Amino acid sequence: MILDEIAAKTRERVAECKKKVSLEEIKQKALSLNPETGFPFEKQLQKKGVSFICEIKKASPSKGVIAEHFPYLDIAAEYEKIGADCISVLTEPDYFMGSTKYLQEIQETVNIPLLRKDFTVDEYMIYEAKVIGASAVLLICSLLDEDTLREWIALSHSLGLSALVEAHDEEEIQMAVRAGARIIGVNNRNLNTFEVDINNCIRQRRHIPSDILFVAESGIKCRENIAALEKGGVDGVLIGETLMRSPDKEATLRRLKGR
Repeated sequence: MILDEIAAKTRERVAECKKKVSLEEIKQKALSLNPETGFPFEKQLQKKGVSFICEIKKASPSKGVIAEHFPYLDIAAEYEKIGADCISVLTEPDYFMGSTKYLQEIQETVNIPLLRKDFTVDEYMIYEAKVIGASAVLLICSLLDEDTLREWIALSHSLGLSALVEAHDEEEIQMAVRAGARIIGVNNRNLNTFEVDINNCIRQRRHIPSDILFVAESGIKCRENIAALEKGGVDGVLIGETLMRSPDKEATLRRLKGR
């Protein structure tokens, strides 16, 4: 299955990173940074109405190369200018053609919170996210057992990072709730088959307590999708391919917002 494949490759990548910068070194770097961040990623999602997390990604396993031309700093600056609340940056290199360098440089370019979008399989990646300037990390339920998820949510929070905990079904949502998630993202894409069902997050909404922020991920293409999600009680939407493929991102985002 593709998710297991990506996770295995990510473990190899982390092992290589540890040869260059040890866990203890990256941990000390992260701990030297201010943990009193105020959790800006969560604050953006708490605003009235639906918040927009706009994604920067060059490719995906299901779609191949999405953006041949990839001026990621320009895209980030444009996202901020046209009203993105947060930016999601792919840092996974083998399947999504991402890089930690992209996030680090984008962090120096914009003033809105950044989500490190990657397949977190080692605590090293959470410390690294802090060091490169992320405001939030992605933790995927289907990659982690409940004890590890609980531990890594707590670790993220102790560093001043938000944790977007990704679930796909009721069982994973309950796991996320028990583990202490403050933000749950429901993915409309099955990460094993890559099939998309836009209504999945609306069906799952009732399983998420009202005091936990709720983000809809994947397959969101039009204003009608956003309107249905808004009615379904989402706090935020993560938009990737729709914006990355658009030659006029401002017009596309305006249309999605119904303006």
